[in-house]
Amino acid sequence: MHHFFYKEDDLYCEDLSVAYLAEQIGTPFYLYSYATIKRHFQVFNNAFKGLDHLTCFSLKSNSNLAILRVLSLEGAGADIVSGGELFRALKAGITSDKIVYSGVGKTPKDMELALKSDILMFNVESDQELHTLNGIAKDIGRKASIAVRVSPDVEPKTHPYIVTGSSESKFGVQITNSLNTYAVAKRLKNIDVKGISCHIGSQLTEIDPFVEALRKVKELLGELKKIGLDIKFLNFGGGLGITYNDENPPHPLEYARALRETIGENKFTLILEPGRVIIGNAGILVTRVLYTKSTANKRFIIVDAGMNDLIRPTLYNSFHAVQPVTMTHSKMLTATLAGPICETGDFLAKDRKMPPFKPGDLVAIMSAGAYGFSMASNYNSRPRPAEVMVKGKLFSLIRARETYDDLISGEMIPKFLE
Repeated sequence: MHHFFYKEDDLYCEDLSVAYLAEQIGTPFYLYSYATIKRHFQVFNNAFKGLDHLTCFSLKSNSNLAILRVLSLEGAGADIVSGGELFRALKAGITSDKIVYSGVGKTPKDMELALKSDILMFNVESDQELHTLNGIAKDIGRKASIAVRVSPDVEPKTHPYIVTGSSESKFGVQITNSLNTYAVAKRLKNIDVKGISCHIGSQLTEIDPFVEALRKVKELLGELKKIGLDIKFLNFGGGLGITYNDENPPHPLEYARALRETIGENKFTLILEPGRVIIGNAGILVTRVLYTKSTANKRFIIVDAGMNDLIRPTLYNSFHAVQPVTMTHSKMLTATLAGPICETGDFLAKDRKMPPFKPGDLVAIMSAGAYGFSMASNYNSRPRPAEVMVKGKLFSLIRARETYDDLISGEMIPKFLE
């Protein structure tokens, strides 16, 4: 359930009409429902009730401080992939002992920052990274707690760009080679081996790939015990999908039940890293129609949001439902909802049945809470959109719309060009 619904013919977010918010904020803007974020986290987290676990929200899906604060107050941890995300998580009040650092390209500077912040654990993704981390920990007199991220080589049945657990992916250490990496880690004086990490991909809509991966990880767990490693944490990543169109992803309770059955009697803390399943359907992108035009073969609806605001349709050919902010009950037409960017690939919905929008109409791009603003850019020197959160009858700007001055902040013309 999410809190975007029609009251008569007007789209609402909780107790406020989207049209009213558009008048106050201008377009385009991202709009989030506080109640949806909170509820989605509680449903996911409570699915694992009775099992020793930590739910670490994946910041890459959406790292706005206000959203992180909502989750922090609910007890969430953080899955981070950069020093910047560490900075954000701490600013939002997420305690360092609930922060896990993933990613294949951790820089020495960011490793040092994370060590000094006393984060829970690093998910190490290569032997070279392991040695670098050990050296930095030694230099500053710390010991780095780690899990080795293993790639179990399972087929997650998702878009190839978001597969992360196959032999073709850059992520992790092949599970067949991971015992060697663990043996090396055990010998390093400034490394404390605490866990196994496994993440196979994003937007998964079936349980079987998760179960297959977990079975392989359990086999590795047995081998690690034989070499004297006591594994305290199993980080099983995120990846649970949501409904964008006609997908039917498993409910968190079904997902949790399958993991419980597969884990069996093993005693460790389970770390989960949901992102999209928490925030995806808790946010929408609101845009306004600028123009309509037709060619011999196509009808285009040009709006003021583009691929720089929401790149998923262009990058992944992803589906986002297109809904009118005010219903017209007119006959649907086939059209492409396109943005103002100077790229043919700039579209939000391609050759889709939609209302016969006209200039001035407001359009809601649904399920845009995850990988929407977090992947936005300033391409074509366009200021990034505002972000707004609604809680009941209250709303707040949680990120101001960028200005032209923001676009050139940090840039300078050198003296030799004056």
